[in-house]
Amino acid sequence: MRTYTVKSGDTLSGIAKTFLGNGNLYMEIAKLNNIPDPSKIQVGMVLKIPDDGESGAQEEVASPAAAASATTTSQASSAPGEQVTAAQLKEIMPNASDDNITLYLPGLNDQMAKFEINTSLRQAQFIAQIAHESGSLRYNTENLNYSAKALLAVFGKYFPTQEEADAYARQPEKIASRVYANRMGNGDEASGDGWKFRGRGLIQLTGHDNYQQLTNAFDQDFISNPDPVADNPEYAVGAATWFWDSRDLNTYADQDDIRAITKRINGGYNGLEDREEFLARAKSVLM
Repeated sequence: MRTYTVKSGDTLSGIAKTFLGNGNLYMEIAKLNNIPDPSKIQVGMVLKIPDDGESGAQEEVASPAAAASATTTSQASSAPGEQVTAAQLKEIMPNASDDNITLYLPGLNDQMAKFEINTSLRQAQFIAQIAHESGSLRYNTENLNYSAKALLAVFGKYFPTQEEADAYARQPEKIASRVYANRMGNGDEASGDGWKFRGRGLIQLTGHDNYQQLTNAFDQDFISNPDPVADNPEYAVGAATWFWDSRDLNTYADQDDIRAITKRINGGYNGLEDREEFLARAKSVLM
């Protein structure tokens, strides 16, 4: 019998995948440790891990959606999700390059299991959102190269005059430092925090506070060096799955509520039609 001490960012499904080779065997660990709610484990908890031969028949394991007390009775939402394949991602995102699919696929499967995006409906909803947010896996860093006209249209609150917009146009670092100053845990414009903690990852993670929480979750210093959130595919996906989990978006995925998910990611409903098109394809492929 093995033991494991829970660390920040761990989930039972992720632990089950690591030790038992299958994230869907997380209920075996929950039963062995008398954990009534598998979605709630605490950092520092010492878990008993069954040996491979003790894990029991896979067909007897309850679905992750049932364990998470899904709020819908939809048959589709409770169906256990499998690992996503490159061919499936290509069907969902026809404009994604084969190289980018290959780059992000391992992290996608790993991080979806870790954060219990582990039913076909949860996977479909999550992939639809990252497909839109990343431009079919093309973008991992926020593009802030705005013209003066665009600054006035998009960020008029921060550039109320033509003169100010002209002074910042086509200067992404200056634009980010002003637009994101004094919020989300960032310092003032002179601090440069707005640029340092600009949007990165497949769901554009933005602001010092979010980077600090991601640091805590992954035990990786993204405050001193936030660039791996864009440059390392595991963290680019991990930032998205962490954000998804931190906003309890599995609950809304179980309800098949793309509007609620979009609002919590985007702050509004920008690109909703595009997200819905990705979701329709994802459902047809994964469900």
